[in-house]
Amino acid sequence: MTLDIRRATIDDADAIARWNSAMAWETEAKRLDPHTIARGVRAVFDEPRRGFYMVATLDGVPAGCLMITYEWSDWRCGDFWWIQSVYVTPEARRAGVFRALYAHVKGLADEAGAVGIRLYVETENERAQATYAGLGMERCHYFMYEAMLAG
Repeated sequence: MTLDIRRATIDDADAIARWNSAMAWETEAKRLDPHTIARGVRAVFDEPRRGFYMVATLDGVPAGCLMITYEWSDWRCGDFWWIQSVYVTPEARRAGVFRALYAHVKGLADEAGAVGIRLYVETENERAQATYAGLGMERCHYFMYEAMLAG
């Protein structure tokens, strides 16, 4: 079994949009509008300041992805890299795909001078929480709040 990690290209956009839709359904039972998610994924490729995607392939077959976005920390005078939109295809789960993606991203973040890596996880998703803890990530003492805007 060969597991490779690479930076996504625009050719991956349709698969990433499908995976994001699948992840939203699996984790939150939310149906995403296909046109909106397709535009949202492509917007990352159109504006690199928004972030980038990484894709994992297992024996040459796309097996998962994640997105990196940035948060400037004035307290630390550096960027946190946020891991978002994590998805591993059902047939590739438990094969180390996320572990490989995370290790690759951690190396890139370190090389880029990032001050840390963050992600958020659904409160009910205990399997994901165990995975993140197993990689050495620690649960933060912050709660997340949001206010959705009409636009």
